[in-house]
Parts: sequence; structure tokens; C-alpha cells
Amino acid sequence: MTLMAQLGSIIERGLDHRQVWSELGVKPAVRAQIEAVDLYPDALPCLQYAKSCGFTIGIAGNQPDGAIEQLSGLGFDADFVASSSEWEVEKPSPIFFEKVIAAARVAAETILYVGDRLDNDFLPARQNGMKAALLMRGPWAHITALHADKPTADLQLASLDQLRELLE
Repeated sequence: MTLMAQLGSIIERGLDHRQVWSELGVKPAVRAQIEAVDLYPDALPCLQYAKSCGFTIGIAGNQPDGAIEQLSGLGFDADFVASSSEWEVEKPSPIFFEKVIAAARVAAETILYVGDRLDNDFLPARQNGMKAALLMRGPWAHITALHADKPTADLQLASLDQLRELLE
């Protein structure tokens, strides 16, 4: 079975995607190695445009040790960059999202949390009082599309270019 087939199977079963490594008998990397080429081409331009419009920009996710330094070194000045490793709590825990709100220093209802997963991003952001945008790309988008019963997003995006257009 290929890596992507195994990953898709794990995601569809609602398991932690990192389980793919143990199922394939591979030891995962313990430190992040994030470079600009790892980002979707629309990510930095969207963030830069939103920042130029005066929005507070935060980057937070389930990332290993070293991710903050590497993300911070990609040429974008976010208002905050945080990781589950630093905060010692992972999405979808409500505590993670409480920390996002605290780091942003704005009211929860004024935050648009953008993520690609219903279970890890969209639902917990909503449950913590934020608006949530569901970015429909990557392996989770394909699995999410199979679920007709998925909740309606405040905003559903095919790309971050679409978000940028909405900000213009």
C-alpha cells in the first residue's frame, strides 16, 4: 500500500494521521523542516495582503519542536506564531483554541480561523466562539467532501487566493 493510500485510510477512519508512520513501520522526524517551498503558493501572498489590510495574523498548528523558528524564518512577519509543541496542547483541544484567542488579543467572535480539517480546525474553532473558514484542499478535503452531513462553514474556500479576493 502506498503512503497516500495508507494516509487516506487512516483519515477516513478518523484516526490521527501521524499513525501512518507506525503502520508503515517508519520512524517519523522529530524536528520540523519547513521551507518556503513546503507552503502552498497562495499562502504567503494571502497572509501578506491580510496583514497590509490591518488584520492581526496568527499562525498556529499542531507542529513539532523547531516549527516556530522555521515558520518565522520564511519572510513573513506574523503577529504571533505558535505550535502545539510550544503550548503543550494539540488541536482539537479547546485549550489550544483558547490560547489562539489569548495570543490574538481580540474577541473570539472577531477571529476567522482558517483550516483544512473539520475535526481539528473548523468544529473546535466554532465551539470556541470563532468564525471558521474551511479550506478545501489536501487529503482532508477529499475525505470531507464524502460527508454530506458536514456542517455549513462560515466560509468555504477552494484556495487562499479566494480569501484574498474577499478581502479586496
